[in-house]
Parts: sequence; C-alpha cells; structure tokens
Amino acid sequence: MNTDERRDESPEVAEWHPSVNPWLIALAVVLCSFMEVLDTTILTVALPYIAGSLSSTNEESTWVLTSYLVANGLVMPTSGWFSIRFGRKRFLMACTAIFLVASFFCSMAPSMGFLVLSQVMLGLGGGAMQPIAQAVLLESFPRGKRGIAMTLFGLVVITAPVIGPVLGGWLTDNYSWRWCFGINIPLGLLALLLMARFLEDPPYIKNAKAGSIDGVGFGLLTLWVATLQIVLDKGQTADWFAATWIKWFSFVCICAFITLVFWELRSRNPLVDLRVFKNRNFWVGSSIVALVSMSMYGSLTTLPLLLQGLYGYTAESAGWATASRGVGALVAMVLSGLLLAKFDGRWAMVAGIAGLTGSTFMFGRVTLDAAMPNFAWPCAFQGAFIGMALVPGMTYVMATLPNDKIGNASGVFNLVRNLSGSIGISIAMTSISRFSQIYRSQMVGNLTPYDPAYQQHMAGFTAALAPLAGTPQAAQLAHGLMFSVVQQQATYQAFMAVFAWSALVTAITTFAPLLMKKVALRGEVHMH
Repeated sequence: MNTDERRDESPEVAEWHPSVNPWLIALAVVLCSFMEVLDTTILTVALPYIAGSLSSTNEESTWVLTSYLVANGLVMPTSGWFSIRFGRKRFLMACTAIFLVASFFCSMAPSMGFLVLSQVMLGLGGGAMQPIAQAVLLESFPRGKRGIAMTLFGLVVITAPVIGPVLGGWLTDNYSWRWCFGINIPLGLLALLLMARFLEDPPYIKNAKAGSIDGVGFGLLTLWVATLQIVLDKGQTADWFAATWIKWFSFVCICAFITLVFWELRSRNPLVDLRVFKNRNFWVGSSIVALVSMSMYGSLTTLPLLLQGLYGYTAESAGWATASRGVGALVAMVLSGLLLAKFDGRWAMVAGIAGLTGSTFMFGRVTLDAAMPNFAWPCAFQGAFIGMALVPGMTYVMATLPNDKIGNASGVFNLVRNLSGSIGISIAMTSISRFSQIYRSQMVGNLTPYDPAYQQHMAGFTAALAPLAGTPQAAQLAHGLMFSVVQQQATYQAFMAVFAWSALVTAITTFAPLLMKKVALRGEVHMH
C-alpha cells in the first residue's frame, strides 16, 4: 500500500460521514451541476439568433461560447484551493450566486460586448460546480455506494448536453434566446436553498490551511487556457498556421503549458497539484478520458450539423433525432451503478469503449436517404455505451486517491476532459472542411463532357429545368445544379470520414482500462 493509500485510511479522512442523508446533499450539488452543464450546450442552436438580435456576425457570436469556456476552464483546476481557502460550502454557494447574477445579465444583454463580458462572469461562476459536485458526491457516500453516486453525476454529464440543444431550439423558436439564460434563475435559487440547508464541510476541509495563492501558477494557467481556446476557436477561420498570429498564439500556449508544469511540480504550495498524476489509476483514467472525449465531443457536435446541413432538419428536429442518446445513457448508467459494487469495473469500461467505437462507426455508414431511425438507434447505442464506460471510469480514476486529494484531482480531471473535448471539436470541424475540399477536387476531376454518366445526368437536369427557365438558360442552370450535387456528395463523404476517424481514436483506448489497479468496492464497511 502506497503513502496515499495509507493516508486514505486515517480516521479523520476515512471515517467522516455527513450528518444528513447523502441523497439530500446529492440533490443540491447535482442540481447546480446540471444547470452548469446544460448551459454549455443550450446556446449551440441559438447563436444565429443572438447574432441577428445584437447586430453582430455569426463569427462574433462564437465568442459567446469561447469566453465561457475560457473562464470555465480557468476555475476548474483551482477549485480545490479556493474550497480550502474560503470553505467549500461557502465557495460553492458563492459560485452559484455569481452564476445566477451572470445569467440575469446575459438575458438582458443589450450588445454583443456586454453579453461576452457576462459570459466570462458566467464561466467563472460555473467552473467550480462540476469538480466540487463530484468531490462532494464521492466523499458523502460510503465506498460501497460510490458507484451509484457516480451514476447520478454521470447522468448529469450525459443527459444535460442532450437536453440542451432541444431545449435551446424550442425556447428560441417559441420565445426568445434570452430564455436560454433565464431558466437558470429558478434552478439556481432552489440549489442555493438546498445547499444552505444540507451541505457541510468535512473535517479535512475545515482544518486545512490553503496558504498564499500561487500567483505565478495562476497567471500561467490563465495564459495557457486563454491562448489555447482562442486558437481552437479561431484557427479554422484564420486558416490555422497560415496566419502569423495563430503561430504566435500557439507558441505562447506551448511555452505557458511547459512552464506551468515545471512551476507546479517544483512549487511547495502549487495552485494545481499535478502530483496526482503519480497515481496510476488517475493518469491512466485521465489519458483514456482525453482520447475518448476528443472522439465523443467531435461526433456529438458534428452529428447535428450533418442532420441540419444535408438532411434538412431544423435545429429542434436535430435535437429530437439525437434524444435517444439520453435514454440509452439513462439505462446503462443505472445498471452500471448497481453492478459496479459486484463486478470488476475495468471490464465494463472495456465493453463500453468497444461499444462506443462500434456505434460511432455506425454513423459513418448511413446514406443520404437515411430516415430518423437510422440515426436514433446508433444514438441510443452510443449513449448506452458511454454510460457503461463513464460510471466505472469516474469511480476508478478517483478510487485510490486519498479523500483530501479528490477535490484537486476532480478539477484537473474535468479540465482534461473539457479541453480534450474542445480539441476534438476543433479537429472535427477542420477535418470536415479539409476533407470536403479534397473529395470535391477528386470528383470534379472526373466530370468531363466525354463521360457517359456525366452526359446522362446533365441531360436529365437540363430536361427538368427547361420548362421552368427555357432551354438555353436550363443548360447553364444544370451546371450549377451539378456543382451542388458534387458539393453535397463531398460534404457527405467528409462527415463519414470524420466519424470513421473518431471511431478509430476511441478504439485505441479499448483495453487501456486493464492498466488500472483493480478496486475492491464490494464488501466495504459502511462508514458512520
């Protein structure tokens, strides 16, 4: 047993148990976490409406998401220090209050600049919610019930992004995009009341001393996260490294990251304790989550674009087409949480990752005449296998860490997941653009007046258009129609290629969970 594991058995850390029913605590922290996760996806279908309402371009509207992600990622890994410095209960309640005030400002924003600043405030308030909620759940429940606790948390992580686009599209179409922020206020007020009544700090939080803040580490973290998010968000628009400023931002990002790692490892009181990566389960689990998140977020983002761009779905219809993912996740997570205490969770992760690979590959096999069930079933399978892998994954990655390290580890873990997801989205969007150009150039090279298939299609287009525009004009319009068909086919092939590559990235991690230490979660004595 290593030092960290021995520390986990100390009476102060191991025997603490909240004075109230842990399910009441779970309700409070899960509610605010659900609100925060929902807010990261609910705006995706509303950006064009926001741009039109605030007299901005669609490119400028993307800063609404970028500013939130930058601020959100900045707070996540520092939540442990702030929890010790101010008390976790007070810090979480303060974050929730900031989130509510920022939501009100966002809903009343008169200009794009005001909305972006409000989104920064919203991200600062929401960044700590997920890691603190995860830490509170793990500490409030006995080890034998942590699988069920992680089921509840995993349910939030999976279902909120599924509900977000559907709810955002419905609110935007029927009311206004401002209600995408307004719905946070009643949820946040209820969460505040529950936290004030039931949440409490464990002894190792009350007795710990945070010391002085690591100002250098905080500055390096801010610089790294900010430059990374800007490069990911604006890279494709600026043609990536063809732009000088992208090269400089990338250089600064890499330098800031390397310096941050060296500084935090040598610091006596690091803001972000990277030494948790010495724990085998944590570094293996974080590596798996990094690759799976790149694949998962990439496919989750590109599928609605495929449905709206090539199949003619509205934003709300695209959300409903993918809603079966939530049903699959719900079923799988409930079963995983119940079975985790009886079976080796590593094999459940292997099965989940393998199934996620297969379901992602299924998206790469649909045709242009596919109906909604052709997407609904793969979505249901994908949700089920994500749930099968996520519940044991979140439990095992923290299982061998001492309780007083879980808060910091949760922040680092969630930062890895979010940034990996952002990288995956950026790679997917860039790949669709570049692949479509490649496929289009290949197809155009085969379009010659001497090709019988080309002659047949052009004759058909001309004959169909002649009654509407006249024969001379119909011949010209037929060329434009042919280009549209080529563009559609090239874009379709690009989406299929992205799904195939996403499946391949996921497949790489299939047996990686077996590198983690086995954790005996059954037969644990409940702590009182």
